[in-house]
Amino acid sequence: MTRQIRFNAFDMNCVGHQSPGLWAHPRDRSWQYKDLEYWTDLAKTLERGIFDGIFIADVVGYYDVYKGSNWHALHQAAQIPVNDPIQLAAPIALATEHLGIGITASTSFEHPYTFARRLSTADHHTKGRVGWNIVTSYLESGAKNIGEGGLKRHDNRYEVAAEYVEVLYKLFEGSWEDGAVLRDRDRRVFTDPAKVHEIAHQGRHFTVPGYHLCEPSPQRTPVLYQAGASGPGKAFAAGHAECVFVASPIKATLKAYVADVRAKAAAAGRDPRDVLVYNLTTVIVAETDEKAQAKFEEYQRYTSYDGALVFMSGWSGIDFGQYAPTDQIRKVETNAIVSMVENFTGSEKPWSIEELARWGGIGGLGPVFVGSPSTVADILQEWAEETDVDGFNLAYAVTPETFEDAVNLLVPELQKRGAYPKAYRPGTLREKLFGRGPLLPETHPAHAYRDIEAVKARDAALRSAAAAE
Repeated sequence: MTRQIRFNAFDMNCVGHQSPGLWAHPRDRSWQYKDLEYWTDLAKTLERGIFDGIFIADVVGYYDVYKGSNWHALHQAAQIPVNDPIQLAAPIALATEHLGIGITASTSFEHPYTFARRLSTADHHTKGRVGWNIVTSYLESGAKNIGEGGLKRHDNRYEVAAEYVEVLYKLFEGSWEDGAVLRDRDRRVFTDPAKVHEIAHQGRHFTVPGYHLCEPSPQRTPVLYQAGASGPGKAFAAGHAECVFVASPIKATLKAYVADVRAKAAAAGRDPRDVLVYNLTTVIVAETDEKAQAKFEEYQRYTSYDGALVFMSGWSGIDFGQYAPTDQIRKVETNAIVSMVENFTGSEKPWSIEELARWGGIGGLGPVFVGSPSTVADILQEWAEETDVDGFNLAYAVTPETFEDAVNLLVPELQKRGAYPKAYRPGTLREKLFGRGPLLPETHPAHAYRDIEAVKARDAALRSAAAAE
């Protein structure tokens, strides 16, 4: 049986996203990020291409590691200006029927109680097509601007994230029972108070005593996305994520990552196939290999050396502006995205700063595949077969052109090979992805919070035991 390939579209409510400088290309529309028409037009295109969803990245903060300031980030619109992602869920849902909407939000910058309401609201408005991309954030500037002075250490951020999702599971899964909402006009009873519970959470980082403000949404807990690739990040993904995004530039690294995440998921008592892994990839497709190569070379003329290194410095925490273009990348301990440096310093061939900037000029950290539909389909199928990856998180060089080329040229080729779906499954995003009910399965840790009274009794016993020691 031919292995199926899945696509997500990778975008951000900003200019340029992963391809700094290409906003200046005459066919690029990313500068229209602030207009709802850009998003609704794009969403319709992606739905026509049977994409699983549009995955909307986000950062709170700005890139100021490169040369010690945010001058180049502002100059090249390197993810600044940037607007809020969750407000795009409703208009995209109104413009489409099936497309999933993945929203990035950080556990470092918003209290879980207020965020739970925003996420449940989005799941209601989209009739269950929302996912949450769980990030812990890597920009010091964001933490400083909310008064925290700086980011917590990398591993500690995952400790906070673990408690953050525990609070959300209690709110989403346990606070309101099934059948709590009656809407009984005859008796004039909207909600049965006996079926709505305080969660009584008292943790190390958060205290949330009360009720969830929202009635259960179609998925209760929206689909959980996660993009951690470090040791703590992979452990977190294996325990919680349903869709995992990774940015591996080479097949060997991706294969090892996928195998490790699946093994960790199995060790956590989950079905390894309950974790869908997507690799960040950019495809430059045209009718022939020659036309695709010419298009790629055209795009390259708009890339920004400084803009690319703004991202690379921000992601890694290393100021690449202090090195000459010919200097080689060296591993430095930082508090940012640990896996990014490991990928480039752990490769067989040493990378120079100039090579890193050229690589990151289009599509960020993932590979760029250039060719005809047949050529690119061959490459994607080879990567899927050799690495066990489930799909690809497609970044753009020029938007919406890159996505339109994928939908109009690449998708039909994959469909002809039996390697890509021709229709959506019915139901919520979780049902479309996994072909079962709208709620998290019993093997997921969130399911344990459905009986919130038992959870509260357990938590109280643990606190009493700790106090007695």
